Amino acid sequence: MSALKPLILAQIAAHGPMRLSDYMALCLLHPQHGYYTTRPPFGTAGDFITAPEISQMFGEMLGLCLAQSWLDSGAPPAFTLAELGPGRGTLMADVLRATAKVAGFHAAARVCLVEASPALRSVQAQTLAAYAPRWLDSAEDLPEGPLFLLANEFFDALPIRQFRRTGAGWAEVMVGALGDDLVFGKSAPLSLPALDSRLLETKAGDVVEYCPAAAPMITAISQRIAAFGGAALIVDYGGWNGLGDTFQALRHHSYANPLEAPGMADLTAHVDFAALAHAAASQNLQTQFTAQGPFLQALGIEARATRLAASLTGPALSAHLAAKQRLTSPAEMGQLFKVLGLTPAGAPPLAGFNLAMT
Repeated sequence: MSALKPLILAQIAAHGPMRLSDYMALCLLHPQHGYYTTRPPFGTAGDFITAPEISQMFGEMLGLCLAQSWLDSGAPPAFTLAELGPGRGTLMADVLRATAKVAGFHAAARVCLVEASPALRSVQAQTLAAYAPRWLDSAEDLPEGPLFLLANEFFDALPIRQFRRTGAGWAEVMVGALGDDLVFGKSAPLSLPALDSRLLETKAGDVVEYCPAAAPMITAISQRIAAFGGAALIVDYGGWNGLGDTFQALRHHSYANPLEAPGMADLTAHVDFAALAHAAASQNLQTQFTAQGPFLQALGIEARATRLAASLTGPALSAHLAAKQRLTSPAEMGQLFKVLGLTPAGAPPLAGFNLAMT
């Protein structure tokens, strides 16, 4: 039984239907009953498995990509190695293991984790105890100085607003109540300057999603990189100028009704990488964009997989090969997941990308 549902129903009764972004924020981060504040959601015992949990190769490839960028930028003697939403710390642990032999990298790195969940901070502290990480509440708190940053499946969990095209304007999707049930509804038509550009490419009935928190977060990261140097890798599922209803709930590794058990399921939406790239470009950063499969292939995951396979047999070998396939195949994560790279203007493109986007 969801302990959060009566609280949401009471809020709707007092103030009327709420935006989808407000509903998501309550479900994910309510201090007593929020999804991320009450449980470890990752792994086979949780509700979903992320790429770092599938194979160590994912973190190794990303870590070596950032290490190469650090070298290309002159190997600054002190820098922030940061991750947004580090989960159980698995990705950062793999990054640090893979980069241990890059001369000077660990001595220069100061590990910072942007994490809102006290429960997950506790798990991260155990995983990364050897590296004395520092925790931050938001990307805006990142210290000044060169910044090399990772974000894997972070932006998909930021609360979104959702709009349906109605003539020359938009009707916002709202969460209301019908008796004891939560239901979707629509606002009266409204004008939203942030979506003016989408009017040219949509028609009546189309659904567009907008993440209010994404652009300020990317702007804060981009300002650090533009001023002090560094790079960022953002990996998530989504596309470019996304269209359609992508709001979803995952519970026990299966899709669920996102209104049925608030606080007990993970809520996500596809990331609009065009909006992230636009925010970064506004700070004079170079942006690079590709799918996860080609990116990992370009970084050498096949050679790494072959080396690891040499010491494996039987079920362990089969699981290893299946993990590599899951990360790279267009039929699995290879095409659905995208990678956005950010570098200062004039800097060499990040390894793994064929072309820089300007």
